Amino acid sequence: MINKIGILTSGGDSPGMNAAIRAVVRTAIYHKKEVLGIHRGYQGMIEGDIAPLLTTHVSNTIQRGGTILKTARSAAFMTPQGMQQAYNQCLLHGIDGLIIIGGDGTFRGANAFFQQYNIPAVGLPGTIDNDLSGTDFTIGFDTAINTAVDAIDKIRDTAEAHDRIFVVEVMGRDAGYIALYSGISCGAEDILIPETQTNIQAVLNKIETDELRKKTVHLIVVAEGDDYGGAEQVTKAIKQKFPQKDVRTCILGHIQRGGSPTYSDRVLASRLGFAAVNALLAGNTQVMAGIVAGKVILTPFSEVIKGSTNLPPDMLTMIDVLAV
Repeated sequence: MINKIGILTSGGDSPGMNAAIRAVVRTAIYHKKEVLGIHRGYQGMIEGDIAPLLTTHVSNTIQRGGTILKTARSAAFMTPQGMQQAYNQCLLHGIDGLIIIGGDGTFRGANAFFQQYNIPAVGLPGTIDNDLSGTDFTIGFDTAINTAVDAIDKIRDTAEAHDRIFVVEVMGRDAGYIALYSGISCGAEDILIPETQTNIQAVLNKIETDELRKKTVHLIVVAEGDDYGGAEQVTKAIKQKFPQKDVRTCILGHIQRGGSPTYSDRVLASRLGFAAVNALLAGNTQVMAGIVAGKVILTPFSEVIKGSTNLPPDMLTMIDVLAV
């Protein structure tokens, strides 16, 4: 019997986390369960930074970016001592079920913790990187893509005005979903991602071909984790090859994490928060709630962590075809 549910957000923030928190709190209260907010992720769990959450606490939050519970990365949680302290705080506050919102690192920590301590837990995929198995899309991905697309569209306008080559860097240390989706959406001539090896000579050859065709604008979208070294290194290689060209770099950075979530992220977060509470109360544990082909599914933490997601091969082929 679960009577008191703890909820936390961990790792990098993503738009829609507040909508997920709101859905969890209100669904739990509907079932007459208490909810405790754990502030600053696993670090707050270790330190006992925990307080009750009422339905009024989540009013007027569905449209807000970031996370009202705040978040942090906690190296201490990955130690035996840190995990023991976190477990002790759960016992002290009477938490008998947990809902965890985060990305790959969050679920790696959760998987290790729940192998040691017997507290039922359900996770929600909250990350702009979209790099988790068990769900078609993660909470925050759609908003991050829309933010990147809006920025890149504006960059293309000024590139057209000045006949410039622009190299735009988007987030994605280990995953190229943001670069792939935003690059395709904005008609990028090249998209460089961590999942594929970058052939810089092929990039330079394409620019040279475009020059001969009198195509004066060349837009390259680069994920920050691309193996060639990111936008700065790509720009350097282009300037060395084409010293006469006006080549500019734009690193979008953390604006992709912020902002009001799109309707898609609000609905996804609400649906998954509702499903997570119901799954927890039904006796499910150590699973993440996701949506695949329109249906809620539960995937074990051990299967969620990255390494098992793959970019659609047709989209990778499509990049070169549509850039002709």
